[in-house]
Amino acid sequence: MVNLHRGEIEAVLDGRPFRLCLTLGALAELEAAFGDEDMLALATRFEKGRISARDCVRIIGAGLRGAGHEIANDAVARMASEGGAAGYVEIVARLLSATFSGQSSASGKADTESDRGPFPGTT
Repeated sequence: MVNLHRGEIEAVLDGRPFRLCLTLGALAELEAAFGDEDMLALATRFEKGRISARDCVRIIGAGLRGAGHEIANDAVARMASEGGAAGYVEIVARLLSATFSGQSSASGKADTESDRGPFPGTT
């Protein structure tokens, strides 16, 4: 079960449920991967609403590792998501929203359209 107060979400990858969480270490990993200087720069980057497949791999991978799964980005890149490409973006949007706005329901999805943060796929 996900802990919303920790910014956790659940996502189905390769037909299995996984918990994801962008911990402080996971955020530091993303700062290094994207070349951002701090969390504000990272949040600003995501607010632009543009995300590449490589971004999805990095964010989902960091979220999986933040939740305790030992999985490399190469393996994440080969995982299938429900909904195809849109499914990956939806996972990333929910994870970023849970991390930076903390407005998610027990399912890990934003409660209503008005509750969603300014991240890709949430507006």
